[in-house]
Parts: sequence; structure tokens; C-alpha cells
Amino acid sequence: MNWDALFSAVNIIALVAWAGLILLPRWPALLAACLYAGVGLLCLIYSVALAAVVTGILETSALASATAIDFTTIDGVRSIFTGDGGATIGWTHYLAFDLFAGIWIARDADQKKFSRLAQAPILLATFLAGPIGLLIWLVLREGRARKSGRWH
Repeated sequence: MNWDALFSAVNIIALVAWAGLILLPRWPALLAACLYAGVGLLCLIYSVALAAVVTGILETSALASATAIDFTTIDGVRSIFTGDGGATIGWTHYLAFDLFAGIWIARDADQKKFSRLAQAPILLATFLAGPIGLLIWLVLREGRARKSGRWH
């Protein structure tokens, strides 16, 4: 398996989806494309790659077998990410969830009438450091959510 090529591919998928989410008009078709062609495709790649490694179809130094996967210790988790396959699979996981959070933020911000200019740095923060952008959004949306009398 060419892990470098897969790593590049998932980065391109995420970058294209993020660019569309931040820069383009939020047409329903664009949001659907970000969700299904972005998040969905990243989830599919993650699932197939993880299953292939765990079942032994693909080999990577740290994830050569299901017995190598140990989420109960920091050393076990560190060992999962030491090989190119583990790092690529883990990175794909991050990309999928950060993009999903970004789509939710964009939809929620549009609904709460935040300008696209105000949304851009929040979405960029979510793209670059997922939980930081999400935390910023959760803090900023609080006031507007209370004013509308709704928590959704």
C-alpha cells in the first residue's frame, strides 16, 4: 500500500471540501457534496483502510495485526501511530470529524444569522485545530441561541 499517496488523497479531499465550505455560497448541493463527497468519502476510506490493516490484508509496521491495537495505555496508542498506515488512518479520522464539525458550525451559523465573514475564522480554526474552532463556536453561538429562545 502506498500510504503517502493515500495521505495526499485524503488531504486533497478535505482541503477541497473545506475550501468550498468557507469560500462558496452555501447552496444545498454544496453542503450535500461536503457531507457525502467529503465526510462520507473520508469515512469510507478510513473504514476500508482500518479493516484491511486489522484483518491483515494490508500491513503497516504498527498495525500489523489486531493484537497490536491497544487503546488502554499511552504506549499502546503511541504505537498505533508510529507507522505510515497508522498515521494515515488516524489522520483520516481527524479530517472526517473536523469536517463534519465544520459543516455543523456553518449550518448552525447560517441559521443563527452570523455573517460569512464572522464564520470564516471559526471555520478556519476548526479546519486547523478542530476542537479549538468548535469551542470558539460553542461560546459564540450561546448568546444568539439564548436570544432566539432555542438551543438547537
